[in-house]
Amino acid sequence: MSNPSGPDPIGPGNSGPEPAAPAALKRRRMIAAVLSLVLVAVVAVSALLFTKPAAEVAAPVPTTTDTATPTPSETTLPPPPAPAPPPPPEPIAELPAAPMNILVIGSDSRANAREQAAHTAATGESQDHRADTLMLVHIPADRHSVHVVSLMRDLYVSIPDYGYAKINDSLQVGGIPLATRTVESLMGTHIDHTVMLDFHGFRTLTDGLGGIDVNVTVPFQSTHETQHVFTPGVNHLDGQAALEFVRERYAFVDGDFQRVRNQQTFLRAILARLTSDGALHDVTAVRALVNFASGYLTVDQGFDPVGVAVLAYGMRGIDPNAVVSLTLPTAGVGTAPGGASVVFPDYGGIAQVAAAMREGRLPEYAGG
Repeated sequence: MSNPSGPDPIGPGNSGPEPAAPAALKRRRMIAAVLSLVLVAVVAVSALLFTKPAAEVAAPVPTTTDTATPTPSETTLPPPPAPAPPPPPEPIAELPAAPMNILVIGSDSRANAREQAAHTAATGESQDHRADTLMLVHIPADRHSVHVVSLMRDLYVSIPDYGYAKINDSLQVGGIPLATRTVESLMGTHIDHTVMLDFHGFRTLTDGLGGIDVNVTVPFQSTHETQHVFTPGVNHLDGQAALEFVRERYAFVDGDFQRVRNQQTFLRAILARLTSDGALHDVTAVRALVNFASGYLTVDQGFDPVGVAVLAYGMRGIDPNAVVSLTLPTAGVGTAPGGASVVFPDYGGIAQVAAAMREGRLPEYAGG
């Protein structure tokens, strides 16, 4: 019996023509496969083009036209402007054309000599440090040489407003001002500036210069911290060894007298080091040196870093071989009231040294 509403449904037991839906599905799958192959090919070719070297990629075929294609002109970018040169260093003022006297004090403080000196200046209280080294450095007006007069630390002298004592006590009881006044009174000479250095500063400054080469004429073994051995000839000394070199006296027959000679030798070596590489001719180097040293030097109130730089720069023409050094004349050793061992000053000889210094003939006096 026919179904008026359409074809008979196909049941499990019925057969008939293949339905249209599966055929359409097969066509869609075939198209998708083809598109997939095309997509894979495009990706592969793209990857090939972007990863191959330029020489392996086919060059484009030029198009033939009736008129030549103009060649684009190259655009040349101007070079970047050169950096502006740094401004020249500010010049350092020249020293006045006059002789100058500078007192150099080596404090035996194991603490901070600058703080101790400031405390004494502010309160008048004495501090536990003495002048282990005293040198009067005379710089002639022509700035071509340096004259160094060493004072024995045990000189028994009159300390202004205090009384007779060893000259090295002047630093302990009155700080830098009293030490300066004491030397001025003893020598009848004006001192323009005073510089003080303690043990720590001495070691640090010597190391900062890379050590110092010193010609040892009297070999010895130090009795101080490291018991350094100093051999004959040139010795390269770091800060600690240099400190032991300038402090030693017990290793010598003539004690403090040889120690003073060693201190003079070291000062000449310092000048040779500073002048050998032209550092004192370089304004920038002088300022750097002064900035470094200022942290360890204690100076009088009128001697600021600018003044120290002016002095250092003014000494650029010094010949280290023209350094004249001598020890202030003495009149033997003895015992002071109270039993202390002291060195007595030779006042007549001291007056001659002071006169030779004022008259600019200290080299002749020292050589005579």
